[in-house]
Amino acid sequence: MALGEIVSANLRSVRQNQGLSQETVARKAGISVSYISMLERGERTTPLDTLEALAKALGVSPLYLLQELEGNPKSRRRR
Repeated sequence: MALGEIVSANLRSVRQNQGLSQETVARKAGISVSYISMLERGERTTPLDTLEALAKALGVSPLYLLQELEGNPKSRRRR
């Protein structure tokens, strides 16, 4: 799976698991709700400074958003 797809899946998964809205994450990260939506749908890729802001808003490390997570069906490796 491409890195952009992993970030998209992890961003959505972490946000939803924490019960946060896109609006809340956008406000905390200082970006627009529409941009969060585009990132989660894989329509945009995030620059590193934005990835860092998103990770901080979600209370995780940037590395966490970059790695394939167990239990996330969209971030599992295809064989």
